[in-house]
Amino acid sequence: MTEEKNIEQELNSQMEEGTVEEVFAENEASEQIADMQEQDPTQQKITELEAKLEEADNRYLRLQADFDNFRRRSRIELEASAKYRAQSIITDLLPAIDNFERAMKMEVDNEQAKSLMQGVDMVYRSLLDALKNEGVEVIEAVGKEFDPHLHQAVMQAEDENYGPNIVVEEFQRGYMLKDRIIRPAMVKVNQ
Repeated sequence: MTEEKNIEQELNSQMEEGTVEEVFAENEASEQIADMQEQDPTQQKITELEAKLEEADNRYLRLQADFDNFRRRSRIELEASAKYRAQSIITDLLPAIDNFERAMKMEVDNEQAKSLMQGVDMVYRSLLDALKNEGVEVIEAVGKEFDPHLHQAVMQAEDENYGPNIVVEEFQRGYMLKDRIIRPAMVKVNQ
């Protein structure tokens, strides 16, 4: 009898808390929670694997972008090196060309010296032609407006024949290789 009383008391206490259906609903909910807790490790594993997959995809996309950037930079560097491949030899030849120009300014009076000067002139012209074939251009200076990118001012003058900021005299020729300045022209500029 005591057991029956205990069960009766328990049912009464449950009825006080809610109806029998609510009790059954609570029991079902607790069973579902238990099932979800059993499934939770697999769901956690799925979520974890999805996160790893997304991270791997992102890493792959970043690596692909890095590789594309590397390929583009390499192509640009290769094009630049092909475009300016002759720059070092041209830089080495410029002092020799300057010496040819100085030699050709000398006045000669006998036939032997004149024929020698013709040979020097032919060599000078062939050097200039070879440089021109590589894309070298002489920077025009005298009579042009002073441009600090193309000219290096070493002196100033006051000449009424020229306007202000105009190059009056060229001391050393300047040269460009395609669109790159190899050596600026050394000039005297009017004030």
